[in-house]
Amino acid sequence: MFRALRVPERLFAMAMWAVSLVFASFLIGLGGKIVSELPGVDRAVSLTDFIEPSKLAPLRARRDSLLEENRRTQEARDRATQELAVARNGYAAARAQFDAWIITRTATTDPQQDPEVLQRTRTLDSLKTIEREAERRVEGYDATLLAVAQAQENTRTAEGDLERAATGPYERARFRQELATFAIRLALTLPLLLVAGWLVARKRQSEYWPLLRGFVLFAVFAFFVELVPYLPSYGGYVRYGVGIVASGVCGVWIIRAMRLYVARRQQVEQQSDAERRRAMPYEAAIKRINGGVCPGCERAVNKGPQGFVNFCVHCGLRLFDSCGACGVRKNAFFPYCPDCGVPAAQSTVTSGVRP
Repeated sequence: MFRALRVPERLFAMAMWAVSLVFASFLIGLGGKIVSELPGVDRAVSLTDFIEPSKLAPLRARRDSLLEENRRTQEARDRATQELAVARNGYAAARAQFDAWIITRTATTDPQQDPEVLQRTRTLDSLKTIEREAERRVEGYDATLLAVAQAQENTRTAEGDLERAATGPYERARFRQELATFAIRLALTLPLLLVAGWLVARKRQSEYWPLLRGFVLFAVFAFFVELVPYLPSYGGYVRYGVGIVASGVCGVWIIRAMRLYVARRQQVEQQSDAERRRAMPYEAAIKRINGGVCPGCERAVNKGPQGFVNFCVHCGLRLFDSCGACGVRKNAFFPYCPDCGVPAAQSTVTSGVRP
Protein backbone atom coordinates (compact mmCIF):
# COMPACT_ATOMS: atom_id res chain seq x y z
CA MET A 1 0.00 0.00 0.00
CA PHE A 2 2.81 2.43 0.86
CA ARG A 3 5.57 1.03 -1.40
CA ALA A 4 5.04 3.53 -4.22
CA LEU A 5 5.40 6.50 -1.84
CA ARG A 6 8.52 8.32 -0.69
CA VAL A 7 9.75 7.54 2.81
CA PRO A 8 8.41 10.78 4.36
CA GLU A 9 5.13 10.22 2.53
CA ARG A 10 4.93 6.69 3.94
CA LEU A 11 5.46 8.00 7.45
CA PHE A 12 2.92 10.72 6.87
CA ALA A 13 0.37 8.22 5.51
CA MET A 14 0.88 5.89 8.49
CA ALA A 15 0.60 8.83 10.89
CA MET A 16 -2.65 9.89 9.25
CA TRP A 17 -4.00 6.36 9.59
CA ALA A 18 -3.08 6.48 13.28
CA VAL A 19 -4.90 9.81 13.61
CA SER A 20 -7.95 8.30 11.88
CA LEU A 21 -8.00 5.29 14.21
CA VAL A 22 -7.52 7.38 17.36
CA PHE A 23 -10.18 9.86 16.27
CA ALA A 24 -12.56 6.99 15.46
CA SER A 25 -11.90 5.34 18.85
CA PHE A 26 -12.82 8.50 20.74
CA LEU A 27 -15.95 8.94 18.64
CA ILE A 28 -16.90 5.31 19.29
CA GLY A 29 -16.43 5.78 23.03
CA LEU A 30 -18.52 8.93 23.04
CA GLY A 31 -21.23 7.32 20.92
CA GLY A 32 -21.41 4.26 23.16
CA LYS A 33 -21.67 6.50 26.22
CA ILE A 34 -24.52 8.48 24.68
CA VAL A 35 -26.43 5.39 23.51
CA SER A 36 -26.07 3.61 26.86
CA GLU A 37 -27.61 6.54 28.72
CA LEU A 38 -30.57 7.09 26.42
CA PRO A 39 -33.83 6.63 28.39
CA GLY A 40 -35.74 3.47 27.54
CA VAL A 41 -33.19 1.97 25.16
CA ASP A 42 -32.12 -0.97 27.31
CA ARG A 43 -35.13 -1.25 29.62
CA ALA A 44 -35.77 -4.96 30.06
CA VAL A 45 -39.31 -6.35 29.84
CA SER A 46 -40.04 -9.14 32.32
CA LEU A 47 -42.75 -11.80 32.21
CA THR A 48 -43.74 -10.96 35.78
CA ASP A 49 -44.72 -7.45 34.64
CA PHE A 50 -47.80 -8.99 32.98
CA ILE A 51 -48.97 -11.13 35.93
CA GLU A 52 -51.36 -9.65 38.46
CA PRO A 53 -49.43 -9.07 41.72
CA SER A 54 -52.50 -9.96 43.78
CA LYS A 55 -52.40 -13.47 42.29
CA LEU A 56 -48.66 -13.94 42.08
CA ALA A 57 -47.66 -12.65 45.54
CA PRO A 58 -49.60 -15.27 47.57
CA LEU A 59 -48.21 -18.06 45.41
CA ARG A 60 -44.65 -16.85 45.89
CA ALA A 61 -45.20 -16.45 49.64
CA ARG A 62 -46.62 -19.98 49.75
CA ARG A 63 -43.66 -21.26 47.73
CA ASP A 64 -41.16 -19.63 50.11
CA SER A 65 -42.95 -20.98 53.20
CA LEU A 66 -43.02 -24.47 51.69
CA LEU A 67 -39.31 -24.28 50.92
CA GLU A 68 -38.62 -23.28 54.52
CA GLU A 69 -40.90 -26.03 55.85
CA ASN A 70 -39.21 -28.57 53.58
CA ARG A 71 -35.80 -27.48 54.87
CA ARG A 72 -36.83 -27.76 58.54
CA THR A 73 -38.55 -31.10 58.01
CA GLN A 74 -35.57 -32.51 56.16
CA GLU A 75 -33.24 -31.47 58.97
CA ALA A 76 -35.56 -33.03 61.57
CA ARG A 77 -35.78 -36.23 59.51
CA ASP A 78 -32.01 -36.41 59.30
CA ARG A 79 -31.80 -36.19 63.09
CA ALA A 80 -34.55 -38.79 63.49
CA THR A 81 -32.79 -41.09 61.04
CA GLN A 82 -29.61 -40.76 63.09
CA GLU A 83 -31.53 -41.54 66.28
CA LEU A 84 -33.13 -44.56 64.60
CA ALA A 85 -29.73 -45.87 63.57
CA VAL A 86 -28.48 -45.48 67.16
CA ALA A 87 -31.58 -47.25 68.53
CA ARG A 88 -31.24 -50.12 66.07
CA ASN A 89 -27.58 -50.57 66.88
CA GLY A 90 -28.32 -50.47 70.61
CA TYR A 91 -31.08 -53.04 70.34
CA ALA A 92 -29.02 -55.30 68.08
CA ALA A 93 -26.07 -55.19 70.50
CA ALA A 94 -28.30 -55.87 73.52
CA ARG A 95 -30.06 -58.70 71.71
CA ALA A 96 -26.80 -60.34 70.75
CA GLN A 97 -25.54 -60.06 74.32
CA PHE A 98 -28.80 -61.52 75.67
CA ASP A 99 -28.70 -64.48 73.29
CA ALA A 100 -25.11 -65.26 74.23
CA TRP A 101 -25.93 -64.99 77.92
CA ILE A 102 -28.93 -67.36 77.59
CA ILE A 103 -26.88 -69.98 75.79
CA THR A 104 -24.07 -70.04 78.35
CA ARG A 105 -26.21 -69.66 81.45
CA THR A 106 -26.71 -72.66 83.70
CA ALA A 107 -29.54 -72.63 86.19
CA THR A 108 -31.37 -75.17 88.21
CA THR A 109 -34.63 -73.29 88.08
CA ASP A 110 -36.91 -72.55 85.13
CA PRO A 111 -35.18 -69.89 82.99
CA GLN A 112 -38.53 -68.33 82.17
CA GLN A 113 -39.12 -67.63 85.85
CA ASP A 114 -35.63 -66.38 86.56
CA PRO A 115 -35.82 -62.70 87.67
CA GLU A 116 -32.59 -61.81 85.85
CA VAL A 117 -33.95 -63.26 82.63
CA LEU A 118 -37.12 -61.26 83.04
CA GLN A 119 -35.12 -58.09 83.74
CA ARG A 120 -33.00 -58.56 80.63
CA THR A 121 -36.10 -59.25 78.56
CA ARG A 122 -37.77 -56.07 79.77
CA THR A 123 -34.62 -54.14 78.86
CA LEU A 124 -34.74 -55.56 75.33
CA ASP A 125 -38.41 -54.68 75.07
CA SER A 126 -37.70 -51.09 76.09
CA LEU A 127 -34.91 -50.81 73.51
CA LYS A 128 -37.22 -52.23 70.86
CA THR A 129 -39.87 -49.69 71.86
CA ILE A 130 -37.35 -46.86 71.47
CA GLU A 131 -36.45 -48.20 68.00
CA ARG A 132 -40.07 -48.35 66.93
CA GLU A 133 -40.70 -44.81 68.15
CA ALA A 134 -37.72 -43.61 66.13
CA GLU A 135 -39.10 -45.40 63.07
CA ARG A 136 -42.50 -43.75 63.56
CA ARG A 137 -40.85 -40.33 63.78
CA VAL A 138 -38.97 -40.96 60.53
CA GLU A 139 -42.18 -42.17 58.87
CA GLY A 140 -43.98 -39.05 60.11
CA TYR A 141 -41.32 -36.80 58.65
CA ASP A 142 -41.51 -38.73 55.37
CA ALA A 143 -45.24 -38.14 55.25
CA THR A 144 -44.71 -34.44 55.95
CA LEU A 145 -42.09 -34.20 53.21
CA LEU A 146 -44.48 -35.91 50.78
CA ALA A 147 -47.23 -33.46 51.64
CA VAL A 148 -44.85 -30.51 51.23
CA ALA A 149 -43.70 -31.85 47.84
CA GLN A 150 -47.30 -32.16 46.68
CA ALA A 151 -48.05 -28.62 47.85
CA GLN A 152 -44.96 -27.34 46.05
CA GLU A 153 -46.05 -29.06 42.87
CA ASN A 154 -49.50 -27.49 43.14
CA THR A 155 -47.88 -24.08 43.68
CA ARG A 156 -45.64 -24.52 40.65
CA THR A 157 -48.64 -25.57 38.57
CA ALA A 158 -50.54 -22.45 39.64
CA GLU A 159 -47.54 -20.22 38.82
CA GLY A 160 -47.19 -21.94 35.46
CA ASP A 161 -50.84 -21.23 34.67
CA LEU A 162 -50.29 -17.54 35.46
CA GLU A 163 -47.12 -17.41 33.33
CA ARG A 164 -48.82 -19.09 30.38
CA ALA A 165 -51.68 -16.62 30.60
CA ALA A 166 -49.17 -13.73 30.58
CA THR A 167 -46.95 -15.13 27.80
CA GLY A 168 -48.94 -13.57 24.95
CA PRO A 169 -48.92 -9.97 26.27
CA TYR A 170 -45.28 -10.40 27.30
CA GLU A 171 -44.18 -11.50 23.82
CA ARG A 172 -46.03 -8.61 22.19
CA ALA A 173 -44.54 -6.10 24.63
CA ARG A 174 -41.05 -7.54 24.14
CA PHE A 175 -41.42 -7.28 20.38
CA ARG A 176 -42.53 -3.65 20.68
CA GLN A 177 -39.57 -2.98 22.98
CA GLU A 178 -37.17 -4.51 20.45
CA LEU A 179 -38.65 -2.38 17.69
CA ALA A 180 -38.41 0.75 19.83
CA THR A 181 -34.79 0.03 20.71
CA PHE A 182 -33.96 -0.68 17.09
CA ALA A 183 -35.75 2.46 15.91
CA ILE A 184 -33.86 4.66 18.40
CA ARG A 185 -30.51 3.18 17.44
CA LEU A 186 -31.38 3.35 13.74
CA ALA A 187 -32.34 7.01 14.09
CA LEU A 188 -28.90 7.67 15.58
CA THR A 189 -26.73 5.48 13.36
CA LEU A 190 -28.38 5.76 9.93
CA PRO A 191 -27.64 9.49 9.50
CA LEU A 192 -24.04 8.79 10.51
CA LEU A 193 -23.81 6.06 7.88
CA LEU A 194 -25.34 8.30 5.20
CA VAL A 195 -22.91 11.10 6.04
CA ALA A 196 -20.04 8.59 5.96
CA GLY A 197 -21.12 7.38 2.52
CA TRP A 198 -21.26 10.96 1.24
CA LEU A 199 -17.78 11.64 2.64
CA VAL A 200 -16.38 8.53 0.95
CA ALA A 201 -17.98 9.50 -2.34
CA ARG A 202 -17.13 13.20 -2.35
CA LYS A 203 -14.38 14.05 0.12
CA ARG A 204 -11.69 11.40 -0.32
CA GLN A 205 -9.39 13.95 -1.93
CA SER A 206 -9.87 16.51 0.84
CA GLU A 207 -6.83 17.58 2.84
CA TYR A 208 -8.82 16.74 5.99
CA TRP A 209 -9.56 13.22 4.78
CA PRO A 210 -7.69 11.51 7.69
CA LEU A 211 -10.15 13.03 10.17
CA LEU A 212 -13.08 12.37 7.86
CA ARG A 213 -11.87 8.78 7.48
CA GLY A 214 -11.94 8.44 11.27
CA PHE A 215 -15.57 9.58 11.21
CA VAL A 216 -16.31 7.01 8.49
CA LEU A 217 -14.78 4.24 10.62
CA PHE A 218 -16.87 5.40 13.57
CA ALA A 219 -20.06 5.38 11.49
CA VAL A 220 -19.38 1.89 10.16
CA PHE A 221 -18.68 0.62 13.69
CA ALA A 222 -21.81 2.30 15.05
CA PHE A 223 -23.98 0.72 12.36
CA PHE A 224 -22.62 -2.82 12.38
CA VAL A 225 -21.81 -3.12 16.10
CA GLU A 226 -24.21 -0.77 17.86
CA LEU A 227 -27.20 -1.41 15.57
CA VAL A 228 -27.03 -4.85 13.94
CA PRO A 229 -27.06 -6.85 17.24
CA TYR A 230 -30.35 -5.12 18.11
CA LEU A 231 -32.14 -6.09 14.92
CA PRO A 232 -35.41 -7.63 16.13
CA SER A 233 -35.41 -11.35 15.39
CA TYR A 234 -38.95 -12.13 16.56
CA GLY A 235 -40.54 -13.83 13.59
CA GLY A 236 -37.56 -12.84 11.44
CA TYR A 237 -39.61 -10.28 9.49
CA VAL A 238 -37.70 -7.17 10.48
CA ARG A 239 -34.30 -8.85 10.21
CA TYR A 240 -34.98 -10.26 6.75
CA GLY A 241 -36.67 -7.05 5.63
CA VAL A 242 -33.65 -4.99 6.65
CA GLY A 243 -31.39 -7.50 4.93
CA ILE A 244 -33.39 -7.37 1.71
CA VAL A 245 -33.44 -3.57 1.62
CA ALA A 246 -29.74 -3.29 2.48
CA SER A 247 -28.66 -5.92 -0.05
CA GLY A 248 -30.92 -4.38 -2.71
CA VAL A 249 -29.47 -0.90 -2.19
CA CYS A 250 -25.92 -2.26 -2.23
CA GLY A 251 -26.65 -4.30 -5.37
CA VAL A 252 -28.06 -1.28 -7.24
CA TRP A 253 -25.11 0.86 -6.18
CA ILE A 254 -22.59 -1.79 -7.27
CA ILE A 255 -24.30 -2.26 -10.65
CA ARG A 256 -24.36 1.47 -11.32
CA ALA A 257 -20.78 1.88 -10.15
CA MET A 258 -19.68 -0.94 -12.45
CA ARG A 259 -21.49 0.62 -15.40
CA LEU A 260 -19.89 3.98 -14.72
CA TYR A 261 -16.51 2.31 -14.36
CA VAL A 262 -16.85 0.44 -17.67
CA ALA A 263 -18.03 3.60 -19.47
CA ARG A 264 -15.14 5.56 -17.99
CA ARG A 265 -12.67 2.88 -19.04
CA GLN A 266 -14.02 2.87 -22.57
CA GLN A 267 -13.78 6.64 -22.72
CA VAL A 268 -10.20 6.58 -21.42
CA GLU A 269 -9.15 3.87 -23.87
CA GLN A 270 -10.26 6.09 -26.76
CA GLN A 271 -7.81 8.80 -25.70
CA SER A 272 -4.31 9.02 -27.04
CA ASP A 273 -1.33 7.51 -25.25
CA ALA A 274 -0.07 10.92 -24.15
CA GLU A 275 -3.46 12.00 -22.79
CA ARG A 276 -3.89 8.83 -20.79
CA ARG A 277 -0.35 9.07 -19.47
CA ARG A 278 -0.88 12.63 -18.25
CA ALA A 279 -4.13 11.71 -16.49
CA MET A 280 -2.60 8.82 -14.54
CA PRO A 281 -1.13 9.43 -11.06
CA TYR A 282 2.55 8.59 -11.10
CA GLU A 283 2.54 6.44 -7.92
CA ALA A 284 -0.56 4.49 -8.97
CA ALA A 285 0.88 3.80 -12.44
CA ILE A 286 4.19 2.52 -11.00
CA LYS A 287 2.36 0.35 -8.48
CA ARG A 288 0.09 -1.24 -11.07
CA ILE A 289 2.88 -1.98 -13.53
CA ASN A 290 4.95 -3.56 -10.75
CA GLY A 291 1.92 -5.70 -9.93
CA GLY A 292 1.53 -6.89 -13.53
CA VAL A 293 -1.54 -4.73 -14.24
CA CYS A 294 -1.93 -2.17 -16.98
CA PRO A 295 -2.55 1.28 -15.44
CA GLY A 296 -4.64 2.27 -18.45
CA CYS A 297 -7.27 -0.49 -18.69
CA GLU A 298 -6.47 -2.25 -15.38
CA ARG A 299 -6.25 -5.67 -17.06
CA ALA A 300 -3.50 -8.19 -16.44
CA VAL A 301 -0.43 -7.66 -18.63
CA ASN A 302 0.12 -10.66 -20.90
CA LYS A 303 3.73 -11.56 -21.51
CA GLY A 304 4.96 -11.86 -25.07
CA PRO A 305 6.91 -14.68 -26.69
CA GLN A 306 10.21 -13.31 -25.34
CA GLY A 307 8.88 -13.06 -21.79
CA PHE A 308 8.26 -9.31 -21.73
CA VAL A 309 5.98 -6.74 -23.35
CA ASN A 310 6.33 -3.05 -24.10
CA PHE A 311 2.66 -2.28 -24.84
CA CYS A 312 -0.59 -3.43 -23.31
CA VAL A 313 -2.24 -5.85 -25.72
CA HIS A 314 -5.70 -4.72 -24.55
CA CYS A 315 -5.56 -0.93 -24.79
CA GLY A 316 -2.24 -0.25 -26.51
CA LEU A 317 -0.75 1.84 -23.70
CA ARG A 318 3.06 2.01 -23.70
CA LEU A 319 4.33 0.29 -20.54
CA PHE A 320 8.07 0.01 -21.20
CA ASP A 321 10.45 1.84 -23.51
CA SER A 322 14.18 2.31 -23.92
CA CYS A 323 16.35 5.16 -22.75
CA GLY A 324 17.40 7.29 -25.73
CA ALA A 325 20.80 7.88 -24.12
CA CYS A 326 21.92 4.41 -23.04
CA GLY A 327 19.29 2.13 -24.58
CA VAL A 328 18.32 0.39 -21.32
CA ARG A 329 14.74 -0.92 -21.19
CA LYS A 330 12.82 0.90 -18.46
CA ASN A 331 9.37 1.65 -17.18
CA ALA A 332 7.76 4.17 -19.53
CA PHE A 333 6.50 6.18 -16.54
CA PHE A 334 9.97 6.64 -14.99
CA PRO A 335 10.94 10.32 -15.24
CA TYR A 336 14.63 9.36 -15.19
CA CYS A 337 16.58 6.46 -16.60
CA PRO A 338 17.51 3.99 -13.82
CA ASP A 339 20.81 3.20 -15.58
CA CYS A 340 22.25 6.56 -16.69
CA GLY A 341 19.98 9.06 -14.91
CA VAL A 342 19.14 11.03 -18.05
CA PRO A 343 15.68 12.65 -17.83
CA ALA A 344 13.16 10.87 -20.00
CA ALA A 345 12.02 14.18 -21.52
CA GLN A 346 15.54 14.87 -22.83
CA SER A 347 16.11 11.48 -24.39
CA THR A 348 14.62 9.93 -27.46
CA VAL A 349 12.08 7.37 -26.31
CA THR A 350 11.88 4.23 -28.40
CA SER A 351 10.31 0.88 -28.00
CA GLY A 352 13.45 -1.10 -28.65
CA VAL A 353 15.61 -2.85 -26.13
CA ARG A 354 19.32 -2.63 -25.85
CA PRO A 355 20.88 -5.89 -27.00
